[in-house]
Amino acid sequence: MTAPLGLLGGTFDPIHYGHLELAREVRNVLGLAAVRLIPAGDPPHRAAPVASAAHRLAMVRLAVEGYPGLEVDDREIDRPGRSYTVLTLEELRAEDPQRPLALIVGADAFLGLSTWHRWTELFDLTHVVVVARPGVALDDALPAALAADWARRRATDPAALAAAPAGAIYVQPITPHAISATAIRAALAAGSPAATHAQIGPLLPPAVLAYIDRNQLYRSRPDAT
Repeated sequence: MTAPLGLLGGTFDPIHYGHLELAREVRNVLGLAAVRLIPAGDPPHRAAPVASAAHRLAMVRLAVEGYPGLEVDDREIDRPGRSYTVLTLEELRAEDPQRPLALIVGADAFLGLSTWHRWTELFDLTHVVVVARPGVALDDALPAALAADWARRRATDPAALAAAPAGAIYVQPITPHAISATAIRAALAAGSPAATHAQIGPLLPPAVLAYIDRNQLYRSRPDAT
């Protein structure tokens, strides 16, 4: 059996240890060949990112340097139009029709899966690994549109992810990391460099913080330079 390739999308605005540790832990626990971080160019389900696509991609590249087994995929940055996950999966599936793919999503994102573009086709292209978050009860909150797939596709053995290229739903609890990109951006906008380094330095890789400083990202105040 071929080890699955994990896929983790997001705006990464900016990338932080919450993203990186999630990817590292899921890869290790499930025996994934690698996890590709895929920055969204034009995300369809959230507000436009604050940092440009080029800056966010550069930060992700810097961040993964300290994480063996984590890779960067820039196709959504390069592809014009909205960053629909189904299009990315179609491209990856065309590149290797038989390789198992495992799309990693948070529980809250999974509960909204039926609002995604062409969402019913996702299971033909990938497995879905749902990262369980404290306080989100999947069984109780599951939308009716997802109920049939949940009942039919739910796997309790991670070996199911390697046994077929796509089609399973697997729930993986992880160690929670209470880190928010929104809070990081707010701290950078509000404080002096010295204050924000002390506040957010432990939350993201030093190379990413240095890049933010070098390019004056998220600094909205003239005196916060």
